[in-house]
Amino acid sequence: MTHSLRYLVNCSIMFTELPLLQRPAAARSAGFDAVEFWWPFDRPVPGDAAVDGFVAAIADAGVALAGLNFFAGDLAGPDCGVLSIPARSAEFTDNIAVAVGIGARLGVRGFNALYGNRADGVPAGRQDELAIANIAAAASAAGRIGATVLIEPISGPKPYPLRLAADAAAVVGRARAAGAGNVGILFDIYHLASNGDDIDRAIAAYASQVAHVQIADAPGRGEPGSGRLDLDGYLSRLERAGYAGWVGLEYKPTVSTQESLGWLARDRRGSTAPGRG
Repeated sequence: MTHSLRYLVNCSIMFTELPLLQRPAAARSAGFDAVEFWWPFDRPVPGDAAVDGFVAAIADAGVALAGLNFFAGDLAGPDCGVLSIPARSAEFTDNIAVAVGIGARLGVRGFNALYGNRADGVPAGRQDELAIANIAAAASAAGRIGATVLIEPISGPKPYPLRLAADAAAVVGRARAAGAGNVGILFDIYHLASNGDDIDRAIAAYASQVAHVQIADAPGRGEPGSGRLDLDGYLSRLERAGYAGWVGLEYKPTVSTQESLGWLARDRRGSTAPGRG
């Protein structure tokens, strides 16, 4: 690898051989000192016991929770986010305090706010206005703990309007213009490539707005080397463009999670990677 960026593991899509609360410890055993999760509960406002159990699993494993999704509905079903859907917007706003509360306890620095799918019978402009208002509210809460709200383009068949880096950059620009300075792009190379974006052009145009990076190979969303993407090259170019944050491993292992990590030397996992001591 020609870059020195830090890697963390997304425990919502990896280590799924284990129950969710055992995955942070498995990541630590594999050499990672930070993890990220999608929203780990089935509702926007879970009970205190569920939240405490999740927080304890992270703390007891001795890993940092670097990233967390806000509630975004059922990602395995028809949903891809709720914040721009009028009928579901309250689910997002109710979730802000819970998510940021977890973040305050665990030092989370990035919260992924997934846009809502386009809703039938609702003008796109109305959805976009609602989105900016909700993103600004989330950014205000996240800002109180020094965290950033992330805006991510997504691939797949759902009617999700943010597909290219330029789409996310436009939302970030609108949110910043509305006073939310702590909003940035979640640059997921797999999703962007799957949508046909020009990754090198996107890096050149938007690197200054990139606040977090995730990777998987394409096609297939497997581990690096299972597809055709020049992931190392893209990450090197991101680093040269000034990105110095985490790289989240958000892939579906083609073998067991542990076996799928063979491409990544153990001393390159986490914040103690060379050049990051």
